[in-house]
Amino acid sequence: MTGTYVPVITCAATTPLKATDGRAAPGGGGAGSEAGVDRAIRYRRGFILLALPFVILVAVGTARALIGPGWGLLPLLAVGPAVAATIGGQRYTLAAGAVAMAGCVLLDLNVRPGADYRPAQVAFLAAAAVTAAAVLASRARERRERELAQVRVVADSVQQVLLRPVPRQVGPVRLAVRYLSASSGARVGGDLYEVAATPRGVRLIVGDVQGKGLPAVQSAATVLGVFREAAYDEDSLAAIAARIEASLARQLGDEQFVTAVLAEVAADGTKMELLSCGHPAPLLLAESPPRFVSVAEEALPLGLGHLAGPPRIPVTIPFPPGTGILFYTDGASETRNKAGEFFPLAECDAVHDPSEPATLVDRLADEVIEYAGHAPDDDVALLLAYRDAV
Repeated sequence: MTGTYVPVITCAATTPLKATDGRAAPGGGGAGSEAGVDRAIRYRRGFILLALPFVILVAVGTARALIGPGWGLLPLLAVGPAVAATIGGQRYTLAAGAVAMAGCVLLDLNVRPGADYRPAQVAFLAAAAVTAAAVLASRARERRERELAQVRVVADSVQQVLLRPVPRQVGPVRLAVRYLSASSGARVGGDLYEVAATPRGVRLIVGDVQGKGLPAVQSAATVLGVFREAAYDEDSLAAIAARIEASLARQLGDEQFVTAVLAEVAADGTKMELLSCGHPAPLLLAESPPRFVSVAEEALPLGLGHLAGPPRIPVTIPFPPGTGILFYTDGASETRNKAGEFFPLAECDAVHDPSEPATLVDRLADEVIEYAGHAPDDDVALLLAYRDAV
């Protein structure tokens, strides 16, 4: 999440939500055949990469044998182990270096008697030196990758502790959730969500902490901890927001904040109350075209309540059967394609085809990744609350 929050307003067509027995889980929604095709593509790409250093060696050796020593191609054999160091491990790199040095020796034997052997000897020493350096570089890269993998495991564990599994149904409300981690290393994000079944109805929160790393995780933990208590104690969403605000005031700096939207579904499921704290507006999926709910996005985020600003005013909307509300973080709405255009959330295929709401968040997450052309640069949290059509 960046240091600003921007409202997004668009519309598109869709159809009513229907019942489904899908499970709310953070896993992907691709078909088995598609996964098999992806694995085959990855396997072929991996094979091509592994063969690349040896293809270079064969190409250089063949060119040297056909053209002769006059062109000085022999030193190019050192390119093989250098490329291998960026692809494989130490043994793989050493094997490429051995082939390069063997090529120098074999091509040197074909030099006519009386010729100058020094270029071949220099090429052999260059290949040996590059191989030694490449092995050391490969060793350092492998060590860094192991350390990064360990950090990623810790980061995933932290996220799992913070973000508890969401039940697929709470009272009259069915739920589906999907979380996408950012692509930059082992960066732990501050996106958060939680659902609580209270005597006053189902209450939930979706939020996004400014920044990344441990400070963001600490702020997210604070918000979730306070919400999990206040959701059962307080009689209104505004009171819950006030308790979170008071807790954050003791922790955050003057320019740090958390955008969030709180929601409460009535015990009978007929209506939903929304309270925005500077968070992007939820997307309403009903019989009419999907639209962003008119909430006070200009209201100050949590942590900035001490500043002068418009009050946080709750909004109540009908929540009849066949209706869904999509909550999300700006990692989804602010995803850009190669042309720099924002992801058209209300116009994407997933919200145009909500016939299987339990898998809608999975399909939407796949569209976000496809639109960007890579894993998201910012964490993405998607939570769909819906009621089965009668």
